[in-house]
Order: sequence, then structure tokens, then C-alpha cells
Amino acid sequence: MKEEISYRIAQEADFNSLLKMSEQLWTKAEKAKLQEQLRSSYVFDNKMVFTALNKHLEAVGFAIFSLRTDYVEGAKHSPTGYLEGIFIKAEYRKLGIAQNFITQGEKWCKELGCSQLGSDTWLTATASREFHKRLGFREEEELVHFIKEI
Repeated sequence: MKEEISYRIAQEADFNSLLKMSEQLWTKAEKAKLQEQLRSSYVFDNKMVFTALNKHLEAVGFAIFSLRTDYVEGAKHSPTGYLEGIFIKAEYRKLGIAQNFITQGEKWCKELGCSQLGSDTWLTATASREFHKRLGFREEEELVHFIKEI
């Protein structure tokens, strides 16, 4: 039997669940920084958080979208919609949740005047790169950052 999934714009009641999932997605981020970034996603007009809920109304995934007016690699127009993060609990993957999130995010971005949706991941994150391609993204460019102590 296929799992019943519902969707909504994230609510304050979802915060703790989304924070726990955020910690699984961004494993190297400090908890305080994640809390701050997640909290800001709720209050700014240029961000939108969607939540997927199971039949018990427990959050099982989220996607954060934003509108960016700064440079977005490969974008031809500004503002550009941006997928800031997407996470689905392991046991709920392969149910079409990610595609549903992308559809919702694209609709939100189009309503705000965007004609493109950007995203990013690490060069070495091959699973994430493949995931993006399956959702219809194309790779735009690869970038390696350097630092030197002086």
C-alpha cells in the first residue's frame, strides 16, 4: 500500500522536526546556525518552506526555496528561484515527494516572476548531483575554492 503524504507550507509547529532533518542534511553546520537559518526561512518574504507529512501528520521531509537577486550561475534573469535545501527521511524516499516539492517550489517561484530555478551541491556529492539531474536540473559549472594562510 502506498503511503499517504500531504503537503503544506511549514508552520511553527514543524520547526523542531525540520531542525532535526536539517541536521541530517547539513551535518557539518552548527546547530545554532541551522536554527537561525531555518527560523529566517519562516519570516522573510523571499523564502518558502514546504513540509511533507505522513498519515499521522508527522513531518517526513522539507524543501526550502528562495528568491535570489545576486548572481546565480547559469541564470539568465533575476530574480532567480533557488532550491536551498531538500530532505526526505530515508523510509519515505522514492514516493515522489521530492518531485512534488519541486513542482510546488517552481509554482511559487513563477508566481514571483522567476523563469528559472537554481540549486547547488558539493562537487564530490555524486548522489546529490544525480538526484538533481533526475529532477530536471542540468549542471552549469564546477567550482573549486582555494585558501592560503598568509
